[in-house]
Amino acid sequence: MDERIVEVFDEILDVDLIDVVISNSTDAKKINKVKIRPIMLKQQLIFQVSEYCGTQVFHFNYKKQELIEKLQEYFTGLFRQVQIKTVTKNISILLSKKGTVTIKKKLVGKEIRRTADLSHNRKKTYILKEDRKVPFLIDLGIMTSEGKIVSSKYDKFKQINRYLEFIEDVVEYLPKDREINIIDFGCGKSYLTFAVYYYLQELKGFDVRITGLDLKEDVIEHCNQLSRQYGYEKLSFQMGDIAQYNEQDQVDVVITLHACDTATDLAMQKAVMWGAKVIMCVPCCQHEVNGMIESDLLQPILKYGLIKERISALITDGLRARMLEEMGYQVQVLEFIDMAHTPKNILIRAVKQGTVKNTKESKQDIQDVLDALHINPSLYQLLLENMDKK
Repeated sequence: MDERIVEVFDEILDVDLIDVVISNSTDAKKINKVKIRPIMLKQQLIFQVSEYCGTQVFHFNYKKQELIEKLQEYFTGLFRQVQIKTVTKNISILLSKKGTVTIKKKLVGKEIRRTADLSHNRKKTYILKEDRKVPFLIDLGIMTSEGKIVSSKYDKFKQINRYLEFIEDVVEYLPKDREINIIDFGCGKSYLTFAVYYYLQELKGFDVRITGLDLKEDVIEHCNQLSRQYGYEKLSFQMGDIAQYNEQDQVDVVITLHACDTATDLAMQKAVMWGAKVIMCVPCCQHEVNGMIESDLLQPILKYGLIKERISALITDGLRARMLEEMGYQVQVLEFIDMAHTPKNILIRAVKQGTVKNTKESKQDIQDVLDALHINPSLYQLLLENMDKK
């Protein structure tokens, strides 16, 4: 580990530390992200380390010197970015592929200096603050006109924040020097569409344009009315079908929340064809594979309708994730507590990382699954089969 990184951590690992976020992993399957914060445990300063591995989070407590030794593991080719917040300064560390280390420090003005919270079980800090008036949350009935969360709507408030946390994790991959173009397919009432716009435009200061697409005329009209009311100049809604939508030449992020059955596959195909940097899909109503799947080995358990339905849904999402990997994306399948409190709580998040593989050898594992289960899902037809014919 570079000595300058050691010096930075030796300097900031004290009671004035707010938090540390270590990201841009080179092996997301091992550890995707690490967060560090100070806590007082039995009257001793300890540093709590949270390692994010897929859908799981593992917590460890280290003393200062133990943590510095642990950092050797993180900065020996595993992570390339660090963001540090202390009471008095912000520090960023970037590590290039060639090992070059860039460290930038910025003092925090006295008028906005923070206070470190050393409590072991500190209150959850949400992206959308509980005491800050947010227009769309008020109109949704989640927040009062005074900025307080309605007690019966607190779960929905947490769920919206949970979704924004997924967005926050991929902000670093979005362009900083131009307008960010986002499509939300099947946007419905658009509470998440408004939340994403508010977060990126109002809180993060990005130049972002979001288009919501849905088939319901009354919903689209209402959402456009609200967008104008809030002064969201680059948030608009259109009536339209995913399959027929070809109005964009460049899209950076594609979002779908509960696009039914193969509509999710059409959205993914559009995203890949656009070369979208980020894809975020919460699938719904996956009937296609359920109607195809056949397996002598699994027949004793597939005879139960509910079991067959859930196995088919999981296979569908697993194949979607694997096919996106084939198209050059780094993919995570995450647990997402959706707005309707249903079992459909999987989020597929994909970030464009490389070039399309599309070789017979690299996708043989996909073909083996299709052959074994006698299925030919839409996304395979839309992406891989079509590419083979070119």
